[in-house]
Amino acid sequence: MLINGFPFFKKKNQSTINHSELHLGVIPKHVAIIMDGNGRWAKKRGLPRIAGHKEGMDNVKRIVRVATKHKLEVLTLYAFSTENWKRPKKEVDFLMGLPSEFLSTYLPELIENNVRIQTIGDFEPLPSLTKQAMTNAIHKTKDNDGLILNIALNYGSRFEMLEAVKKIVEDVKVDQYPIENINEELFSNYLYTKHISDPDFLIRTSGEQRLSNFLLWQCAYSEFWFTDVLWPDFDEKLFEQALSDYEKRKRRFGGL
Repeated sequence: MLINGFPFFKKKNQSTINHSELHLGVIPKHVAIIMDGNGRWAKKRGLPRIAGHKEGMDNVKRIVRVATKHKLEVLTLYAFSTENWKRPKKEVDFLMGLPSEFLSTYLPELIENNVRIQTIGDFEPLPSLTKQAMTNAIHKTKDNDGLILNIALNYGSRFEMLEAVKKIVEDVKVDQYPIENINEELFSNYLYTKHISDPDFLIRTSGEQRLSNFLLWQCAYSEFWFTDVLWPDFDEKLFEQALSDYEKRKRRFGGL
């Protein structure tokens, strides 16, 4: 079934792809994922919301392996938004501890598989434990040249763009360049994502169909793919189904 022209799957087992023989010819360089539905996954099973976040963290490992297998260049995961601070303190504290738990067990595999860790977002307000875990992972993988695992942590696209505007104004004031030189390329160089390409493909799980303040500038020409499968159930086969569907898209970037 299509909704607004995009594939929308009622059940994760609807895939008709033979994944043991899947050979993708056109691969997106950069895939961004809004990992939504952890809390609902837990609620359906009578579990606390944090159990859903734990399961969602484990699923990241499976999806990263698929991204590595198919030689994606960048995988950006929306892990914690600037709005998520509004959640109950117990849940926020658990989420802030997940990067340390995740990397304490998974970092060796990431290093072995040549994955490089990067982050985007406002780093300063994060707890010291979270910052230390991420800084350590970034340092230990900095020489890897395979998949970039780009984790959006305390990220909000509107904040990102406002901060970029402030920095541009400051540079114009000190005559670093004339205002006439401000264009899309220059603006992009003031964003968190200045060192990586814009997403070719954005996936959102759980049935919601909105961007939720995620990469608003960068996703101007991204292909979107929505599924009602909750993030912990978004398995390797469904990820490959999404990649297979991307292969069928015709990207025109406003042209013919």
